[in-house]
Amino acid sequence: MTTIKLNFPKPARVFNRQIYDSLFDYEHFVEVWYGGASSGKSHGVVQKVVLKALGKWKYPRKVLWLRKVDRTIKDSIFTDVLDCLSTWKLLPLCKVNKSDRTISLPNGAVFLFKGMDDPEKIKSIKGLSDVVMEEASEFNQDDFTQLTLRLREPKHKQRQIFCMFNPVSKLNWTYKQWFEPGVQIDPKRVVIHQSTYKDNHFLDADNIRTIENLKQTNPAYYKIYTLGEFATLDKLVFPDFEKRRLNQHALADLPSYFGLDFGYTNDETAFMHVKVDESTHTIYVMEEYAKHGMLNDDIARMIKQMGYSKEIITADAAEPKSIAEIKRDGIYRIRPAKKGKDSIIQGISFMQQYHLVVDDRCVKTIEELENYTYKKDRATNEYTNEPVDAYNHEIDAIRYALNEINGASAPHGKLLKNIYI
Repeated sequence: MTTIKLNFPKPARVFNRQIYDSLFDYEHFVEVWYGGASSGKSHGVVQKVVLKALGKWKYPRKVLWLRKVDRTIKDSIFTDVLDCLSTWKLLPLCKVNKSDRTISLPNGAVFLFKGMDDPEKIKSIKGLSDVVMEEASEFNQDDFTQLTLRLREPKHKQRQIFCMFNPVSKLNWTYKQWFEPGVQIDPKRVVIHQSTYKDNHFLDADNIRTIENLKQTNPAYYKIYTLGEFATLDKLVFPDFEKRRLNQHALADLPSYFGLDFGYTNDETAFMHVKVDESTHTIYVMEEYAKHGMLNDDIARMIKQMGYSKEIITADAAEPKSIAEIKRDGIYRIRPAKKGKDSIIQGISFMQQYHLVVDDRCVKTIEELENYTYKKDRATNEYTNEPVDAYNHEIDAIRYALNEINGASAPHGKLLKNIYI
């Protein structure tokens, strides 16, 4: 077993102050790291957990790194950990299995990377020393409870669970668990760290300007996305949606529709697959794909990998160049959405005529539905029929998908033998 000694002669070049001050504090069973985007919280927790695993322990650490949805692991926390090991010149000393998504450190510690969309797989993992919940707001209370119960291996000392997230709605389990008025927190068991982009001294000037520009362009989103404040419960656009695991085979006879909303830096690109049952007036949200920084060829490749390259895909009409490039890359049936005066309000009104059921793996859609609210008139303090321009990318893609039937007497979608990717 190899002993690793790392030396950071100038720690300010490696760590943000907030993570550095708690780098070797393992006394709290639960560490909550929350705040605005680009605050460095996830990067800092990765650094802390990697250093902890490299420490001198009687028994090597066994760390479970989690996202709610398995297919998001590769491009998020798995890559973040590999980047950390590479930066610290440790990667050549590690054994990396990219297919199983495991990393064995030179001192015998093991990192496992899993999605929580199949909880039964997690139950079979024994002997954990630590758990990391990336984007913890995407999970639910039952997930958190189950994970705390997995951390019961007595041979491992100073077992911990780390929860990182950006605050969302006060309906979210994270708010009810640690922030709701009246909640009793045991300070010996739980420590809470809050941060914003101002705590991340590695951000460059361009990134800071982009973030601060939200204060003028979208003040409501600025408070949540940038400052990391929980959203005030306002009048929700979709207050009564249902979330549960959807049975693909049971819904196979329903027509499918596909929508695409473009994004890049601050906003993710959102690709949605929905089904509609006109007999029960129900919209089923089957699948989502949401990711930042996607170029048009990336989008075309993603659609092909999901098996939907031959389907009609309705995309945001504001991006004709992107639509043309994606069509050039083999997605021949992509087309612009119908847009006109009050098309957003009309599209929302159409959706509100249906009962909305969302697969519980569509975590971004659920987050949006729990935060998508109406604007208030400043003069009268009354709600308007116009929604706030935030938490709406997956919802916009659903609106585009439903262009196919919005105003039509019957759906024309293609029946698919639907398999969840």
